[in-house]
Amino acid sequence: MLPCGRAPLPERKAPGLARWAQWLGVPSDALRRVSLGEGGTALCWARTAGGAEVALKVEGQNPTGSFKDRGAAVLAAATLCRNLREVVEDSSGNAGVALAAYAARAGIRARVYVPEGASGTKVFQIALHGAQLIRVQGSRAAAAAAAIAEAESGVAYASHAYQPFQIAGYATIAFELVEQLDTLPGTVVAPVGQGGLLLGLHLGFMEIVGGEATRLPRLVGVQARCCAPLAHSSGVAGAEVAGRTCAEGICVERPVRTAELLGLARRGEVELAVVDEPDIRAGRAELGLRGFGVETTSAVVWRAIERGLEGGGWRDPVVGILTAHALKTPVM
Repeated sequence: MLPCGRAPLPERKAPGLARWAQWLGVPSDALRRVSLGEGGTALCWARTAGGAEVALKVEGQNPTGSFKDRGAAVLAAATLCRNLREVVEDSSGNAGVALAAYAARAGIRARVYVPEGASGTKVFQIALHGAQLIRVQGSRAAAAAAAIAEAESGVAYASHAYQPFQIAGYATIAFELVEQLDTLPGTVVAPVGQGGLLLGLHLGFMEIVGGEATRLPRLVGVQARCCAPLAHSSGVAGAEVAGRTCAEGICVERPVRTAELLGLARRGEVELAVVDEPDIRAGRAELGLRGFGVETTSAVVWRAIERGLEGGGWRDPVVGILTAHALKTPVM
């Protein structure tokens, strides 16, 4: 049971996110039709170098290997309900993969614009699921501009950054955490790029606590120091606005959800932290030695957790969201 507030009760026998259909506002039959078994990922415990026990939500267990499957499932179901047969998206990788898979499942044609530097494994997955892959010279922002230009011609824009269905899908992580812990977590740490995951966690926990912000877990969004526009705007020391990082999934210079996230940060409902490049790589290796194979982007949470615990003030239980599988970026 999920404690307090207006939190939804799951439909126990439904597949994937269809168990949360009543809360998601998408018909259960549509979610059942597109489900690939997303959600229900493991919550495992690990010990930090300082001896603390923390919980890790292993989102790489989702069908295409990342948490983005949660949002794509809801978006695909909503697209079916609107009788749309073609969509366009832009992505650095994981969101495009998730959209391609769930569009294929739903019988919807998809085109995905990716920056030229997108990971080869993610590009392979997009093509594997039958989406039309369009490489765009330049940055992540250039891929977004190309997709938006096509959307303005009338094709439905299935953007993981803009669409609210994605955030609703990510909120189910909060519901599952309370089920698995049998209590509210004290602190939840997640990578932040566009900001959808952190907003989804906030939305889900606000639902659970009945809108009482003072009862929220401590929600910490982590960026790479060299590309941390949100942390920079919120006053985090040393945070840089735009630069290259090995954490490609959160290398976003102009996050779409900036205004919403900074508003939450000003109210103290989320906070932002940064980690350096060597710490990201070291964090990935340390997680690997504990049995957790994660893509580089996911690794930002490990060092952030260790430093947060060293500084004191973080409430237990502490949970890190491991957003994607190691094979998304199979390089050391």
